[in-house]
Amino acid sequence: MKTEPISEQDLHAYVDNQLDAERRAQVEAYLAVQPEAAALVQDLRLQNQLLHEAYDNVLNEPVPIRMGTALQRKRFPLAWAASVAALAIGLVAGWAARDVMQPAAGPAVFAERALRAHLLYASEKRHPVEVPAEQEAHLVAWLSKRLDAPIRAPALHTHGFSLLGGRLLPGDEGPLAQLMYESADGERLTLIVRRAGRDSGDTRFQVLEQNGNSVFYWVDRDYGYALSGGMGKNRMMDIARAVDTQLRRP
Repeated sequence: MKTEPISEQDLHAYVDNQLDAERRAQVEAYLAVQPEAAALVQDLRLQNQLLHEAYDNVLNEPVPIRMGTALQRKRFPLAWAASVAALAIGLVAGWAARDVMQPAAGPAVFAERALRAHLLYASEKRHPVEVPAEQEAHLVAWLSKRLDAPIRAPALHTHGFSLLGGRLLPGDEGPLAQLMYESADGERLTLIVRRAGRDSGDTRFQVLEQNGNSVFYWVDRDYGYALSGGMGKNRMMDIARAVDTQLRRP
């Protein structure tokens, strides 16, 4: 029997666990040989997580009593009431998603999203990266092509970390490169690189801390960087300085 081509709709259904076992196996075989499609799947998963984190508390709120009472009093026809409910849900979802779908510039927003991506992928056991360190030359060339700018993977051996690999992530103003590092005891760091305009503002190191994790972020010429990890702030600062020093070299 002829297998139907894998479409973008199939990829969305795969991320949402809406495929039967046979079609899911076909999609997974496709993703194994199509890195661009695999990157899209990872982007969709990250987008889903960000939407849940931002708006689950709103969607789970009970319907106000006054609204339910008003609908009962009017006794609208069932079909008409269903249409109104569907329209209301669409309006609420659209309004809630406006901050996610609209570009949100600024280094602080970049830092927060970098930290979320770190928490999402650094905890992965089997698929923490898209391209492993064994293919570093390919990884760097691929990310450089997608960002349309030369990307380098700094060496952090003196700080106890080795390159684990990397992946492509979605960004407001273009794709982002994420490089992941791991220590001998399994501790992980991620460095996210983005293209940044010359008017990106303050170039000094800045830090964002959340629940024992921190991200150091800064701008250097046409690049923005965000280094995320769960270690002490002083150690993170030392590594961030080492990264900045290496990437400043011609």
